[in-house]
Amino acid sequence: MTQMTLTDRTKSGMSAVLSGQRRGIGGMMLFAGPAIIASIAYVDPGNYATNIQAGAGYGFALLWVVVLANLIAMLFQALSAKLGIVTGRNLAELCRSEFPRPTVIAMWVVSEIAAMATDLAEFLGGAIGLSLLFGIPLMAGMVVTAIVTYAILLVEGRGFRPMELVIGAFIAIIGLCYLAELFIAPVDWAGVAQGVILPQMPDAAALTISVGIIGATVMPHAIYLHSGLTQNRAVVRNEQERRRLLRFSNIEVVLALAVAGMINMAMVITAASAFHAGHRDVAEIGTAYHMLTPVLGAAAASAFLVSLIASGVSSSVVGTMAGQVIMQGFVRFRIPIWLRRVVTMVPAFIVVGLGVNPTWALVLSQVVLSLALPVPMVALVLFTGRRQIMGDYVNSRPLQALAILGTTVIVGLNVVLLAQTFGVPIPGLG
Repeated sequence: MTQMTLTDRTKSGMSAVLSGQRRGIGGMMLFAGPAIIASIAYVDPGNYATNIQAGAGYGFALLWVVVLANLIAMLFQALSAKLGIVTGRNLAELCRSEFPRPTVIAMWVVSEIAAMATDLAEFLGGAIGLSLLFGIPLMAGMVVTAIVTYAILLVEGRGFRPMELVIGAFIAIIGLCYLAELFIAPVDWAGVAQGVILPQMPDAAALTISVGIIGATVMPHAIYLHSGLTQNRAVVRNEQERRRLLRFSNIEVVLALAVAGMINMAMVITAASAFHAGHRDVAEIGTAYHMLTPVLGAAAASAFLVSLIASGVSSSVVGTMAGQVIMQGFVRFRIPIWLRRVVTMVPAFIVVGLGVNPTWALVLSQVVLSLALPVPMVALVLFTGRRQIMGDYVNSRPLQALAILGTTVIVGLNVVLLAQTFGVPIPGLG
């Protein structure tokens, strides 16, 4: 993201904070932004269906799975941010310099396909929300989504801060919508507390949904993007300042992803409160919207759709930004943002134009992401665990062990998801 800059005033403020001349929350806020943008990946439309299924089918029983998934996400986003801060290069650039050229080309192709699959899901999510909210054809909703996302992407040329503020505003909208849902829905807070702290797995089908929640948590584009957002954002003059910057980054990752995690929990809680008692088969976004009106009222249904639109638009913007980082990092090639937007949204228009079921298209996009996910995850763990690259900031043995464990869990669960998608029976799973 080298084209994005900060104002001289912000740079001066950052320098004062890193040198210790300025303290307090106001100074730390100057460094907020990268994790906020990356956190959109964790509240994108792909999360809605899984969370709705979990809440409708099992009430609050799987909330602990959402918490676990969020902790794994925090680990990998923190590692991605650290890679950019310490090396001054993003993950894609390091892959280009460290791996053989045929491997780099293959990784680039896979990552580009993953970026397009990500955008397909996010773009369709926003369009579905607009279509349901305003009663317009899905194709019209896609056109509106395309125009809005392109308009927001133009903000990117004005620097880091404007884009971070825009994405932060979208997250605030999503969060406020679900806060309103929690006030509208008759929530059993004792049951919520039990679901969070007491791990339980009611049956094999619940295990299947849990696999979906965790396996779809870490997104390939978010891993690439976070390192790109931190690589040139702040100038450090010595190791003390670099360590301070890393501390600020870790704090932001925890806070930003905690907010994303609470939104995901709110999705499950709302679905549980609205559907678990009498509509446990609710599993799709459209069905959830139509059922919310008679169960909780029009206000709850409208808040749900507004949050979905905000999620779809903002995550589509971030997906396009990630695509730029991937292309520039792997092959040192950059295309105009409008062309990137066109390229990534063409598959969505083709899908709808051919009359393909949007829900099936969303499932297919998740399959593609599952295939691509090991590429950035393995590379990230490999690089952050290599002293030749990270120097004194190399992962400690316990941290590297956690990262390897997390990678194994996520990749393994994605293999299970792929097997289920293609009808391969998995022992112990319904």
